[in-house]
Amino acid sequence: MENYRDIGLKLTPQRLTILDYLQGNKSHPSAEDIYRGVHDRFPTMSLATVYSTLTALKGKGYVIELALDPKKKRYDPETGPHSHLICVSCKRIVDVPGECRVDLPEGERQDFVVLESHVEFYGLCPTCKREKKTAKEVLNVHRS
Repeated sequence: MENYRDIGLKLTPQRLTILDYLQGNKSHPSAEDIYRGVHDRFPTMSLATVYSTLTALKGKGYVIELALDPKKKRYDPETGPHSHLICVSCKRIVDVPGECRVDLPEGERQDFVVLESHVEFYGLCPTCKREKKTAKEVLNVHRS
């Protein structure tokens, strides 16, 4: 998203503010996080504007939609090859640079043509690791 003019969207002040918020953002924000983050600058902007902008950016390939949490989608402005570390306790998401390839054996593809894959690593972030008694306890909560 280095040159906003190349995005191919009408660049309203609200959209530019959303783009600025996403630029270099490593927190993988939800639409609600973005809305709260830009609300002071544009108090009359609706959450619908944030959603429509994210949908347009996703369609143009400028953000990746992460459906890691069934309750809310998160957005990643880093569209290059990378994976994610996800804390099962606090839901923090951290980028793992580079490509982690997982090759699906030909016999397991069930006639699918694999277009892309995404690797996610689940565990405890350093903060949650210090606060939890055991990883097994957290995994039991995560899996239920």
